[in-house]
Amino acid sequence: MEAWITEWMNQFGYFGVFLLILLENVFPPIPSEVILTLGGFMTTSTSMTKLGVILAATAGSVIGAAILYGIGLLLDVERLEKIVKKYGKFLRLTVKDIHKADAWFDKYGVWAVFFGRLIPLVRSLISIPAGMSNMKFWLFLLFTTLGTLIWNTILVSVGSAVGENWEDIVGYMDIYSNVVYIILAIVGIAFLVWYFKKRD
Repeated sequence: MEAWITEWMNQFGYFGVFLLILLENVFPPIPSEVILTLGGFMTTSTSMTKLGVILAATAGSVIGAAILYGIGLLLDVERLEKIVKKYGKFLRLTVKDIHKADAWFDKYGVWAVFFGRLIPLVRSLISIPAGMSNMKFWLFLLFTTLGTLIWNTILVSVGSAVGENWEDIVGYMDIYSNVVYIILAIVGIAFLVWYFKKRD
């Protein structure tokens, strides 16, 4: 995949960065770490600039996030209530649980969106509950853009600083991503254990 990403960016420049990052937001398995650090390196060997790469990547991220936000709007709380009423007994969920989760996101959602943009996998998926909870779109865009801008600036700057050693950074980011995935899995399992014990 890295060879394909490299070829695409070499051929299409800023537009390649924009499109790849947009796709990365909608299809999380595409690694933004590779795109951004490679983009940073390319600022040392092509006519592309750090600011240009950061802006192109941020535009792609925000548009991709807006698409997932729209999907979240389609899966609103009312639809979830209907699903829970029909299948909740199998999932051990109630309409009250949905309302609690929605209330939590109403209270802390903007920070979840902001910090979520700095966490692999979460950075894409966080847009869906934002849409489901009907977060104000301008607030969603603001905090998505801020979080995305920080993430993009760090990785592009690091890629530019290390130059031809940019692939080493991708290796470190893989470790970071794997650690995050493990932590998320542990937290998820712990929450499920707590939730089912509470219900029993």
